[in-house]
Amino acid sequence: MQQRYATNPAQIPGMTTADLRETYLIPEVFVPGEISLTYTHHDRIVLGGAQPAGQVLELTGYPEIRSETFLEHRELGIINVGGEGVVTADGEEFTLVSGACLYLGRGISAVSFRDAAEGSGAQFYLFSAPAHTTYPTQLVAPGEGTVRELGDQLTSNRRTLNQYIHENGIRSCQIVMGVTTLHPGSMWNTMPAHTHDRRTECYLYFDLPEDQRVVHIMGEREETRHLMVADRQAVISPSWSLHSGVGSASYSFVWAMAGENQAFDDMDAAPIVDLK
Repeated sequence: MQQRYATNPAQIPGMTTADLRETYLIPEVFVPGEISLTYTHHDRIVLGGAQPAGQVLELTGYPEIRSETFLEHRELGIINVGGEGVVTADGEEFTLVSGACLYLGRGISAVSFRDAAEGSGAQFYLFSAPAHTTYPTQLVAPGEGTVRELGDQLTSNRRTLNQYIHENGIRSCQIVMGVTTLHPGSMWNTMPAHTHDRRTECYLYFDLPEDQRVVHIMGEREETRHLMVADRQAVISPSWSLHSGVGSASYSFVWAMAGENQAFDDMDAAPIVDLK
């Protein structure tokens, strides 16, 4: 498990592009035949990917989280961004098609991942936060969460947002999680931009052509920076940082948050005319 330590906005002006990428970008979320995880000290989030590639992958405890099993003190949101796969939790099997979301609560002992069929190519995105109690396991099919249509074609940010884990959907202690898909001809996500002063948010960009990129805007509104992000790469966005982007081609992204509250609209707007 990799570790990323917490940062503050005063560090941004002195960071090189390489520093920014090393601190906030997770370039290799999915590794065939492995579970790859990163622990960020921003809100104690663990995020990463499980890509079975024909194997059965077991999610175990890690020294970094000081627990015998991964979910001893944590909860976990899972979204499949690949082919059909199966998650087994304490002996119960859940089949996830592409875009499906599964929530696993605190206290589940045994978790494993596998492809639903040979060569199906499942890719499970994992997002975990500390949990103080247990909520029920729940699976939601793509499109069956709370669906919100946002943006406008005239401003190139028409998008469909699927809320899966949130205060009026799948219940959790901290996690808020879902998937946003840009409409054809729209490239901007989450514009106007905003921050969440009480939550850390992470983006996983996917369904982006291999030769295209998303320009991800981060930092404070008076001191913005950007990261060039490829398909199936993730970005850590601290509570003080903007998180918005524009793609050179169509894409989708998983957004996931953890922190002090679960109010989706608890955000501080940053109009584009204020950005520098």
